[in-house]
Amino acid sequence: MNTVVMPSKPGGTIHSIPSKSHVHRLLICAALSSGITKITCSSSSEDIDATADCLASLCADIKKEESVFVVDGAKNQTSAQTKKKTLNCGESGSTYRFLFPITCALGANCSFSLKGRLPERPMDPLFNVLEQKGISISGKGTSEVSVSGKLRHGTFTIPGDISSQFISGLIFALPLLEGDSIIDITGTVESRKYIDITLSAVRSFGIIIYEEKNTFRIPGGQTYISPGRLASEGDWSNSAFWLCLSTLSGKPVTCKGLSMNSLQGDKDICRILRDFGAEVQISEDSVTVIPQNLKGITVDVSQVPDLVPAIAAVAVGAKGQTRIENAGRLRLKESDRLKAVSGVLNELGASVTETAEGLIIEGTGKIKGGTVDSWGDHRIVMMASMISAISGSPVKITNSQAVNKSYPGFFDDLSFLGVEILRED
Repeated sequence: MNTVVMPSKPGGTIHSIPSKSHVHRLLICAALSSGITKITCSSSSEDIDATADCLASLCADIKKEESVFVVDGAKNQTSAQTKKKTLNCGESGSTYRFLFPITCALGANCSFSLKGRLPERPMDPLFNVLEQKGISISGKGTSEVSVSGKLRHGTFTIPGDISSQFISGLIFALPLLEGDSIIDITGTVESRKYIDITLSAVRSFGIIIYEEKNTFRIPGGQTYISPGRLASEGDWSNSAFWLCLSTLSGKPVTCKGLSMNSLQGDKDICRILRDFGAEVQISEDSVTVIPQNLKGITVDVSQVPDLVPAIAAVAVGAKGQTRIENAGRLRLKESDRLKAVSGVLNELGASVTETAEGLIIEGTGKIKGGTVDSWGDHRIVMMASMISAISGSPVKITNSQAVNKSYPGFFDDLSFLGVEILRED
């Protein structure tokens, strides 16, 4: 599908979609618990559906009833240890990295089916610690990775600067083992807030974990206990695009359903927009951005890499130079996201220089428009769409269906804010 986004000055109020990061984790905990858990989730996405479908194949009964996931984990370990199962992860790195250690803890004989660039994304640190504890893995680096064996408890030493998802996957899995375990994280821990979200989720299901700096001590033989009913948080990662859109359109945008009490690291977009010079008003459950004259800044995104496409668009609209630093991990996302961001913005008339670990953006406040590809990356679709607000002509995005990975209703919501959208099948 191709989508043409017409130049416009959108504004108004929009409601945040459910946090993909939060829903992934709640679904997993619910599937590992006994009894029924109801998770309020007003909308889904390809990634969330991948996790739900894999858990249904592995260890739980899951169905969606209107805006609620109903999860019955009563069959979990017995079901997991029967015949070999194929878990279709699509392009969801969270699904793959979270569920891989869980299948090992359950002693499941599984095959993981992977699409897009997912087979290329780093897994060796996780594979290595699992193989040291009795797991056999075949098909590494291919679209079909198989795992067998029963995970042994012990000490799991893993680097913290490659993917926080490795640590989260182990946090889910290790309480299920018979004996006690330790996760020892070496080096710098990046995207630490995502680990905190995992800890909060498992603790809400009664799991006990002791932490001291970068070490987690996890008693074995634990049982996930369903709290009955839970609700997903609003998604700061995707809502950041709406908040950033205001700075480009020149009209205030309010995003409801967001809480500053959230553990999601991407709420840092509020501070970043203030650094650019925007006015950010925060209430109990919403955030409003009122545009002002913006200036270029230097921003370290090591803890919030998913914000880079939105920040880059704001930087184009700001006056002066913006430097985005410590973003090297973005080269291993759905696209080489640093190359994709710089390529798309330059094609549209911006001035962006790609560095090994970031971007240098010379802000001019306008672009010329044109046709760009999505690079198969949902966040590139959203970035290209929002920057149409400072474009002299329409922005056409080819293969725009990539946005369905995290936000299937994105173009409907963009239209609701006053943007004219033309779809080409």
